[in-house]
Amino acid sequence: MSETFLLGNGVVVAGFSPSCAVQPQVIPCGAVVWRGERILAVGPEPQVGRAYPGANFLDAHGGLILPGLINLHHHFYSALARGLDPGAPLGSFADVLDRLWWRLDRALDPETVRLSAQLSVADCIRWGCTTVFDHHASPSCLAGSLDIIAEAVEAGGLSAALCYEVTDRNGHDAARAGIEENLRFMREQSGHPRIRGVFGLHASFTLRDETFAEVAERRPEGAGCHIHVAEDPLDVQASRRAFGLGPVDRLEHFGLLDRCCLLAHGIHLEADDYAKIARYDAALIHHPESNANNGVGWLDTVNAAKRGCLVGIGTDGMSSNMLRALRSAFLLHRAARRDPSSGFEVLPDLLSNNVKVARRFFDEPLLGELAPSAPADIIVIDVSTITPIEPGNLFDHLVYGASEAPVRHTIARGCVLLKNFWHETLDPDALAARARDLVPALWQRFRALKWGTSFLGD
Repeated sequence: MSETFLLGNGVVVAGFSPSCAVQPQVIPCGAVVWRGERILAVGPEPQVGRAYPGANFLDAHGGLILPGLINLHHHFYSALARGLDPGAPLGSFADVLDRLWWRLDRALDPETVRLSAQLSVADCIRWGCTTVFDHHASPSCLAGSLDIIAEAVEAGGLSAALCYEVTDRNGHDAARAGIEENLRFMREQSGHPRIRGVFGLHASFTLRDETFAEVAERRPEGAGCHIHVAEDPLDVQASRRAFGLGPVDRLEHFGLLDRCCLLAHGIHLEADDYAKIARYDAALIHHPESNANNGVGWLDTVNAAKRGCLVGIGTDGMSSNMLRALRSAFLLHRAARRDPSSGFEVLPDLLSNNVKVARRFFDEPLLGELAPSAPADIIVIDVSTITPIEPGNLFDHLVYGASEAPVRHTIARGCVLLKNFWHETLDPDALAARARDLVPALWQRFRALKWGTSFLGD
């Protein structure tokens, strides 16, 4: 029989929504007990401790005990781009794609795909992210690339929904190969409890109608699509010019817009587009740090939510720190609106919306909560609770305190992945040493690749 563990001496936050299963939502001197992959009990530590006197004790050292965080949009393959000089000016978003990312993804080989995934998984663990949706591209290492990533995810102990980025920018044969990679992976992972496949699509302006039609015809029933939408006006303008429809209308036209559709960015959409996304109950994913880095604008989450959109949050490969992304969303929103009272209309719901979306892909109705029978995905943020925490001010504590604090413990499906700031399943130092060995050749391949061949849908 599996051992029983009790995590105590901390402030338990049972969920990011006031309607979470365990009440009260905030337990000042709380504890969580789990055995195997499931939580057994949540409550005041004296009460829980009496019920499980023989449990192994894990000390939260007064920190915040939270459900594991969920990232709805990541790019593991960007891990080895830090410090990479594209050797060309990046004057527009098209330049960023063509001169940086589309060269980097073509330079990846099996070893650097694996290492990028391992480094990103380690970073997710470090920042308390236990469930991640990754969007991958490696045209020179396409077939089997999702298996390589899944192996890294499984070894690290996380849960993940993985996809390969289908695009026509490398030719239609490559697009069809991407379709096959997604279909194969979804089929082979259909029974896996922690790793799932969805259909990955780059962006509307790099996808021909025949590719969209084949995806629509061949994707399994209930399988979602994970796609970049209107990150820059380029996507909207080029889609309309080449195909006669904007990105959201094209998804609807081909029957791909539904409640399992993940739309990353959505910055440059119109009111009707947001209303349509809401009508199909699709998810719109905000990436404040990446959007700022690329200079593409910001998603007005309040406006999107007023149109009925379910808005979540991701990191888009910038990092794996979800609480910092939440803080950035809050501060950039206030800066853009020039209103120090704004931000509380929608932004406190982003983490709980991530939970709602993730539950659509995993057979776990209690995912993202600390409750009996829920998956034992638990983290401890090493932040002192110097002022009272209650449901009404939880978001303030996350943005102004927890977002700046390190994660002490990360537990995923009952397995301790990070204990007292130290990794238990991966060796970050060994991964860093491996990166120093592999990166020079990767960057050399990158520099040898031509740029200036952006696919604009013509």
